[in-house]
Amino acid sequence: MSETHGKFIWCELMTPDTRAAAEFYGKVVGWTTTSMTVPGQPPYTIFEAGGIGVAGMMDFPAELEGQGIPPNWTGYVAVDDVDQSARDFAANGGAVRRPPEDIPTIGRFAVVADPHGAVICIMTPFPMENPPPEAPMGTPGHVGWRELYAGNGEEAFTFYARLFGWTKDHDFDMGEMGVYRIFAEHGVQTGGIMTRPTSMPMAAWAYYFNVPAIDAAIERVKAGGGTVLNGPMEVPGNSWIIQATDPQGAFFCLVAPAR
Repeated sequence: MSETHGKFIWCELMTPDTRAAAEFYGKVVGWTTTSMTVPGQPPYTIFEAGGIGVAGMMDFPAELEGQGIPPNWTGYVAVDDVDQSARDFAANGGAVRRPPEDIPTIGRFAVVADPHGAVICIMTPFPMENPPPEAPMGTPGHVGWRELYAGNGEEAFTFYARLFGWTKDHDFDMGEMGVYRIFAEHGVQTGGIMTRPTSMPMAAWAYYFNVPAIDAAIERVKAGGGTVLNGPMEVPGNSWIIQATDPQGAFFCLVAPAR
């Protein structure tokens, strides 16, 4: 495996109202937007923080309507060979939801699901002449954490460790809520995995965006028509988090170093 195999490289929102979502996240997270045109592909919006693209947004695909899939955020993980990784997902109990295909000038990607149904994208990016520098951990506007609400936390970690090379950093005992497994990608803490609570209807990944302070962010979420579902909550590492939905119903999370 290369140094990039198993690394989260992108986060993407599918929403029925891109204009409203751009306004909402611009106020809540501080993002600005630019448009990207790829031949043969639908319109695409880039969310930027400090002039650096950190996430993307596209119209909710018509072919997914009526399938009970809500607007959502999905992460992309880099893999050395997307076709082989898609086969590996299927061979290890997962599923391929969208077969590998090329995005001109960007890379080759597939939509896959783990054995408990949590969906994620995998991509083999085309080489970049000048890749943007990585921002320090906690930089406002960037993705600060990834979290899997798994059908079974231990089984899910074993699955992703096999396919992505993730390693156990440490476990955090949450009492009645079970064990929270912090995982690392090439030695860097990247996210957490836990068995989903009964309040979560299905296994799913969640993504946390960095903001400077959580209380002010809560007010921006509410003022913009979003809904705070949980929090504010203090978590290890002297951070504060909330979990919320945007006005179109997409689940997202915020993390901040201050209340």
